[in-house]
Amino acid sequence: MFNTTNIFPVNYSCHFSEFRDGEQFVQVHSFGMILQGTMELNDGEKSTKIKEGELYSARKNHLLKFVKYPPANGEFKSMSIYFDENLLRDFSKEYGCKADEQSVSEAFIKITKTKPLTNFMRSMLGYEDFPDNESTKNLLRLKQKEALLLLLQYDASLKNILFDFSEPHKIDLEAFMQKNFHFNVRLERFAYLTGRSLSTFKRDFENIFHQTPSRWLLQRRLKEAYYLIKEKGKMASDIYLDLGFEDLSHFSYTFKKQFGVAPSMV
Repeated sequence: MFNTTNIFPVNYSCHFSEFRDGEQFVQVHSFGMILQGTMELNDGEKSTKIKEGELYSARKNHLLKFVKYPPANGEFKSMSIYFDENLLRDFSKEYGCKADEQSVSEAFIKITKTKPLTNFMRSMLGYEDFPDNESTKNLLRLKQKEALLLLLQYDASLKNILFDFSEPHKIDLEAFMQKNFHFNVRLERFAYLTGRSLSTFKRDFENIFHQTPSRWLLQRRLKEAYYLIKEKGKMASDIYLDLGFEDLSHFSYTFKKQFGVAPSMV
C-alpha cells in the first residue's frame, strides 16, 4: 500500500492552457467539481467530459487519464477533495459505516447534480487562500467528513467503495497489461494493481512475455503508435501522450530507432 498521509485534503487547480500532466494512478478516493472549462476523463475503456458546474468522483486503485481544457479566453478551474485511508477508517469507526460487500467499481463516475453537494462544493471556495498549516488541515478534516456524509446521503451504496480497505488481489497479468500498457505509471503501480510485489511482478512478467517489463512496454507502445499512424492516419503529436510517452522528440527518436523511419514518413 502506498503512503497517502501527505496528500493535502483539498486541491484547487487552475490552468490557462490545455493540461494533461500528472499521475495516471489514482491513489485515494476523491470528489470534485469543475468550476470553469471542461475536463476529460479516460479509464482506457470510456472517455467522459465533465463540464462547468458538474460533479464527479474518482476511485482509488484505478488507472485514469485526464485532460483539462480552459474555456475560450479563460482559465480552467476545478476543486477536488481527497479522502485518504486514515480519514476513511476514522469515519468508519465514528459513524459505523462499513462495506457490506466488495464492489467492482469504475475508475470514475459522473455525479448527477444535487443541490446539497453543489452548494457544499461552492462553499469550499472560501478556503482556497487558507494557509497550509496544521490548523487548516484540522478544519478541512471536518469538511472532508461533511462531504462524506453528503455523498452517502446522495448514494448509500458508495459505502461499499469508500470503506472497502482490502488490497488488490492477484489477477491475470497478461490481460491487465495488454489492456493498460498505454498508462504512464511506474512499474510499482502495475505490480500493486495486479496484486503482486514488484519482484514477483517482474518474475511473472518475464515468464509470460519473455522480456523485461520496461522493454515490453516500450515495444508495445511503439507497435500501437505505428498502427495508429499508418492505419488510422494519426499524427505523432496527437498520440504520443496517450501512449505513455512524455516527450514528442523522445517518442520520434525511439520510433525511428525501432522502425527505421520517422513517424512522419510512415
